[in-house]
Amino acid sequence: MEHIRLPKVENVKLLDRVSPRRCRVGTLYLTATHSIFVESLAPQRRETWVLHSLVCSVEKQASTESGCPLLIHCKNFQVLHFIVPQESDCLDVFLSLQRLSQPEKYEELYCFSYKPNVPDEDREQEWVIVDVRADYRRMGLPNSQWKLSSVNRHYKVSDTYPADLLVPDSATPPVIVGSSKFRSRGRFPALSYYCKDNHAAICRSSQPLSGFSARCLEDEQMLEAILRSNPHSDFMYVVDTRPKLNAIANRAAGKGYENEDNYSNIKFQFMGIENIHVMRNSQQKMLEVSELRSPSMSDFLEGLESSGWLKHIKAVLDAGIFIAKVIAEEGVSVLVHCSDGWDRTAQVCSVASVLLDPFYRTLRGLMVLIEKDWISFGHKFTHRYNHLDGDPKEVSPIIDQFLECLWQLMEQFPCAFQYNERSLITIHNHIYSCQYGNFIGNCQRERIELQVHEKTHSLWSFLWQNRADYINPLYRPDHSQTQGLLRPSTAPYCFKFWRGLYNRFDQGMHPRQSVEDYLRAIKEETQQLEEQLASHKQKITELEQEQSWSPASSDKSLPLWDPGNNLTSANTPQDYTSSFLTPKALDGSTMILPPQDSSLKAETSSSDQESGFADLSCRSPLSEESTRDPDSDEAAYSAA
Repeated sequence: MEHIRLPKVENVKLLDRVSPRRCRVGTLYLTATHSIFVESLAPQRRETWVLHSLVCSVEKQASTESGCPLLIHCKNFQVLHFIVPQESDCLDVFLSLQRLSQPEKYEELYCFSYKPNVPDEDREQEWVIVDVRADYRRMGLPNSQWKLSSVNRHYKVSDTYPADLLVPDSATPPVIVGSSKFRSRGRFPALSYYCKDNHAAICRSSQPLSGFSARCLEDEQMLEAILRSNPHSDFMYVVDTRPKLNAIANRAAGKGYENEDNYSNIKFQFMGIENIHVMRNSQQKMLEVSELRSPSMSDFLEGLESSGWLKHIKAVLDAGIFIAKVIAEEGVSVLVHCSDGWDRTAQVCSVASVLLDPFYRTLRGLMVLIEKDWISFGHKFTHRYNHLDGDPKEVSPIIDQFLECLWQLMEQFPCAFQYNERSLITIHNHIYSCQYGNFIGNCQRERIELQVHEKTHSLWSFLWQNRADYINPLYRPDHSQTQGLLRPSTAPYCFKFWRGLYNRFDQGMHPRQSVEDYLRAIKEETQQLEEQLASHKQKITELEQEQSWSPASSDKSLPLWDPGNNLTSANTPQDYTSSFLTPKALDGSTMILPPQDSSLKAETSSSDQESGFADLSCRSPLSEESTRDPDSDEAAYSAA
């Protein structure tokens, strides 16, 4: 709170980005965690919540006659354009947001102050939903070829690797330690994925410190051990995800790539995925195009092409496809690395795993995959996604590209993935929001030191508890697409612009409906109708059991109307209703049916609420309520 110069500003305008002439007037509040804009109009008073950790940049523009503009860009691609009446107030808000959006230490992150109403014992259970060791057991590990090594138990060999790693059974601790000394950051070859059907494996590491002529006997023995762990192949691939020129340039700095003359029975392959700086600039150019107010078709397509963003997505997918085919069709093991083995290596290994294994196309499998190949293996979340005030050159949208690769695959194989687009967007949002502790820190060792499990909550628990919102209604576990190896096409026409992520806050730019939303709404309606039908059937059965409609089994003390008993006196409605009795109600009381004319019956029939048809019109997929974005900040952070 000490960083807030001005907690409230009134008569602030929030402009519509698509139609700037349209604006909302209200009050802007600054809290320790959020900026909240509340409209002044009494009937609606809509609220817009912006989490400070999601703020990417704040720009104070030159004053105009209407006020001082303040432009806020968020990491989830939301753009907010405020007009503050007084320049002095705008400056105070600007300086406050600059400091609040750039925490200097981990304790200032939102996850350490986020306190949902969850008991401590339940929070402990949140962190056991995803178990990486259980995933290795699912693969049939450890076995006679692979063992669980404790050589890095105290993070002495590599401080960015996890404590437990799977390595070839023949790899001894001296070989592992020797190999780590020859690899950048000590990141020696370790197992990422194992195919128990043909014993082929995907291993990952960082680049060797080979320079122009250096070699390491232990590192050569380590690769030989990986090769021997696959009895069905007499060679293995070494995949360098970098462009060849980049790898050659690194040799001048004493690093580089494996020399095929020193390593026996390896085939070397470059993949041409650019570095973090190229990716950062590419996304920025793509966002500039997507944020144009009213671009022409030629401006948008030319801008998208010049950004190179989809070309980079294709490069990551091509590398994953190559590795998946090598594993599934050739049965050959692969070692994957880039420079330090935590960016492009994580992208390619995880994409290949999704293509190979249907488990990673389920919601639980996606959580396990991110936990294993990104969180556990030491992707630099704090640096790459600017969680703390640091070097802007370290920022890069690496996991954004992985999530987009998944979305591109989901577009080609709509029945193969259990999770939907909303799940990918939610994960993307919370990687940047710092609301959960999963993506805090750069490695496992840092998260243990920060006591993330003891002090924060897990996103995986939230996703799993609300999994009904994140399930693809088209998913079919027994579909041919769902089983075995996916074979996507990477022809240029197969790639699409992901407007659901990059333009999801621009409500005026495109319709908010999607086929998935239609199907989800119809599925919910169908389920409600089925539940109502089952309830009605149960009531009918109970009524039939409680009382039979035959005169023989009716109550003798209250006889049915007898036309032989004084027929002339039974001429009033009261006389008829006193004689005609219905079965007993569910609570045991006796219900009397009043007489109804035909017009009343018709009216009742047409407006029968229990039939479900009246509700159907209210919950139609085409209704306004179904088109609202449930993952918007107003909903998400109000709930938080």
